[in-house]
Amino acid sequence: MLGIPSRRSPMTPYSRPGFATRAILNPLMRAAVRLGFSPRGARVLVVRGRTSGAPREVPVNPLTVDGVRYLVAPRGDTQWVRNLRAAGEGHLRLGRRDELIRVTELSDADKPALLREYLRRWRPETGKYFAVGAEPTDDELGAVAGRHPVFRLS
Repeated sequence: MLGIPSRRSPMTPYSRPGFATRAILNPLMRAAVRLGFSPRGARVLVVRGRTSGAPREVPVNPLTVDGVRYLVAPRGDTQWVRNLRAAGEGHLRLGRRDELIRVTELSDADKPALLREYLRRWRPETGKYFAVGAEPTDDELGAVAGRHPVFRLS
């Protein structure tokens, strides 16, 4: 399904979360992370809404590779991606810890190795959004890289 086009690409796919994810799973994950539980490294990303200016919260799975942290958007050009692009910064929360992050979006050429590592860690939860095989090649990952924004955190 295509969502609202972003400024970056008019045809960037966006897989909208279903009712169960929006109404049950995300609120449960946010609650667990607020209490300080971090299932598989999860955090809550808090980012200012690009239109409303109100804080928006969404559970995310930060990826750490060679000591550098990233956020990968498995569902594509989601609302949190658009908000993060507009704001350039946000907060990652776990329990009472609140960490200010600034982000730099990566080019598609820089994504294949990171997407492979992301899939290695979270394929059961997010693999269906990537449409690649169990052991994807660099070419396969390069072909889908444009549909999955990746941000370097600092």
